[in-house]
Amino acid sequence: MDSKIINKLFFLIIFFTTIQVNAIEFKGKFLQGHYIIGITDPSTKIVIDKKSIKVSKDGYFVFGIDRDRKFDLTITKIKDGKKEKIIKKVLKRKYNIQRIDGLEESKVTPPESVYKRIKQENNKIGKARAINSDLSFFKNQFIMPVDGIISGVYGSQRILNGKPKWPHYGIDIAAKKGTLIQSSGSGIVTMAEDDLYYTGGTIIMDHGHGISTIYSHLETVMVSVGDKINKGDIIGTVGSTGRSTGPHLDFRVNWFQTRLDPMSILN
Repeated sequence: MDSKIINKLFFLIIFFTTIQVNAIEFKGKFLQGHYIIGITDPSTKIVIDKKSIKVSKDGYFVFGIDRDRKFDLTITKIKDGKKEKIIKKVLKRKYNIQRIDGLEESKVTPPESVYKRIKQENNKIGKARAINSDLSFFKNQFIMPVDGIISGVYGSQRILNGKPKWPHYGIDIAAKKGTLIQSSGSGIVTMAEDDLYYTGGTIIMDHGHGISTIYSHLETVMVSVGDKINKGDIIGTVGSTGRSTGPHLDFRVNWFQTRLDPMSILN
């Protein structure tokens, strides 16, 4: 074969290999509330907006998009001292808004006597969500934690007696009391509480790089903090504990303090 042709082929192989090494692949939709997995060269540094995030030993990283984000997302890739910015347009979603009037005030606003308890519990939940471990279970497929009917969706919001309440940041899965709940993914238990004011029996699990799943209103909590749980393991049973009007599982996903749509990790 002609030496010029060989040189050209060699150059093309090196060129395309370099492109593949330096490229970033994304899995997920750049949509409000969504969960995005990235794949890049393990030696690359990734910054989302102004937040530097971990890249696993095999090149995986993860981040999420806030429910109400209204501006583009900036991803900065830094490798060998060179910076490259990737701008991704975030698509907007429409959320269900429900107005309910004529409710007893106690059903709308908790009494002042429980404010201190709520604050303490929220601080504890916040600490569990802030964990930034090196676990890499986040990159694996998650599964639906319980069989049932989805009765509440992510992002919906109620206006009670004219007062806008927090949007719903998970999915509600209606099922009979006592129905077994399985872990949606592998991880480490970082919270296991029987009786929180709002969420009753509650489990939080760390899946690595700031990704956590939350299971609320459980009748029975069957795990303890520090337990290593495999995807599909039974962790508790469906209940109606805390501020709940009927048996169901409230299932949520967080990237640190950013609340994500669980359907975006299940699909």
